[in-house]
Amino acid sequence: MTTKVCHRTCGLASPHVNAPQTIPGTRAQGRTPTFLLAATSAVTAANIYLSQPLLDSVAASLGVTADAVGAVPTATQLGYAAGILLIVPAGDSRDRRRLILGLGAASTLALAGCALAPSVWWLTVAGFALGLLSPVPQLVTPLAVALSGTSGGAGRGRVVGTVQGGLLIGVLASRAYSGALADLAGWRAVYLCSAVLTLALTAVLRRALPTAPAAAATSYRAALASLPRLLRHPLVWRVVVSGALVGVAFGAFWTTLTFLLARQYHIGPTGAGLFGLVAAVSALASPYAGRAAERLGRRGALALLTALVVVGWLVLLPGGTALGPLVLGVIVLDVGVWGGQAVCQTVLFALDPAAHSRLNTLYFTLRFLGIALGSLAGTLAWTAGGWPAVVATGTATAAAGLLIGVIPTGTQPFRPLGGH
Repeated sequence: MTTKVCHRTCGLASPHVNAPQTIPGTRAQGRTPTFLLAATSAVTAANIYLSQPLLDSVAASLGVTADAVGAVPTATQLGYAAGILLIVPAGDSRDRRRLILGLGAASTLALAGCALAPSVWWLTVAGFALGLLSPVPQLVTPLAVALSGTSGGAGRGRVVGTVQGGLLIGVLASRAYSGALADLAGWRAVYLCSAVLTLALTAVLRRALPTAPAAAATSYRAALASLPRLLRHPLVWRVVVSGALVGVAFGAFWTTLTFLLARQYHIGPTGAGLFGLVAAVSALASPYAGRAAERLGRRGALALLTALVVVGWLVLLPGGTALGPLVLGVIVLDVGVWGGQAVCQTVLFALDPAAHSRLNTLYFTLRFLGIALGSLAGTLAWTAGGWPAVVATGTATAAAGLLIGVIPTGTQPFRPLGGH
């Protein structure tokens, strides 16, 4: 894959894609900060998915229907998308360290609000706030690339894949931890324990993270204003929209899985959470997916990984009545979803480092809007037609993501600030 990068952007020099770059004022830090930031991504990403194994328990506790409690993960994902859209662009023009620490402290309060929720309405609002304040992984990944000194080098895929693997472990482990702790101490204890863990992580990062001066000489308002222009770039548009459609398929599966396990297999929150550990094999594939983007190019790598998502849904179809296909389908689906996400980020980070936070903003805003839509669509499909309707929804959206992801792009220059 080759991508032409503009060398002139409104007074900001734009390095060639193959030139090694670090954020001014920082230095290459090696593997240790990469793993620390991967752990940060794991803990903060876990908070977004805590509610999914709890839905049946929350519905029983608060006396509401499955449709009503399904609004909680949807609101959290919508909040996450809003936080990515409004907060992450500041990562190009502000010190990412200060942003990460501030979000860690604020999300601790949101978790406490979830734990104290007296009604599903309160929990939905608190869940939205938690999502809004939790886009730390989208700030962590470009920071890890910058600190490692691989912004434009061949090691970029490895760094992105490592941090992506941390995010994945956090998402999957959160389901097992959330379900098991809910069975042991109730669903409120899940949010309280997560608040304590997030606060402790923030304290560690306060001591360990170096300052990270702005990567771009631009204001927050200018960074926000540049987002529509960046999205219109052919390469960015295809990567972002493909990721959003795969997000719909992902959200539809993990939201409805709780209902399927509880009602078809009589498996409670602990069992639902353990399915996250079943899918943990995809964490092992994530670093290799980032490298695949460098070796196979965007079209080849996305075709491979997104096709796995489609295949995963087809394997899941008999899972409505047989547990074996359900287990196998979870593994195939998650390898495709998370591997594809690592590929998309690696492709986007081949563009100007001064725009990495904004590119992450575009990708993950639409990604989590897709996941939120998938949570809603999956719940509606479950209510209307059961598991076969859910599988049809996931297969169709993943196939659409595959088609868009492999469309060829031209050689339009990439101008993060609209230069000529």
